[in-house]
Amino acid sequence: MTMDICAGQALQLWHNVTHDLVLEEESDLSARQMMVLLTVYMETPPHTVRGLAAKLGVTKPAITRALDTMGRAGLLTRRRDDKDKRNVVILRTVKGALYVEKLGYKIVEQSRLIAS
Repeated sequence: MTMDICAGQALQLWHNVTHDLVLEEESDLSARQMMVLLTVYMETPPHTVRGLAAKLGVTKPAITRALDTMGRAGLLTRRRDDKDKRNVVILRTVKGALYVEKLGYKIVEQSRLIAS
């Protein structure tokens, strides 16, 4: 089932989902942090700091700062690559997977409210 929405409805959907995230007791993520998180969870691994920086068009320090925040929240973890110690591999966590799944449900729920 596809649902065509106008720009105003799309913005309302984004607003409502973001509002829900801000109200939760867990820390809310910046747009950059959310993009890193969704990339790690939605695209095929492995993911590295270098690779994420290149893919998202930001610096490695920007990725590292985002990972620091998400690591403290338990959404992602990282470790040195056993094959190439220069690389840092980003790993998914159960908490992060649940966060992304819950986000998907929030988007579906809010999109239904917008459509009605």
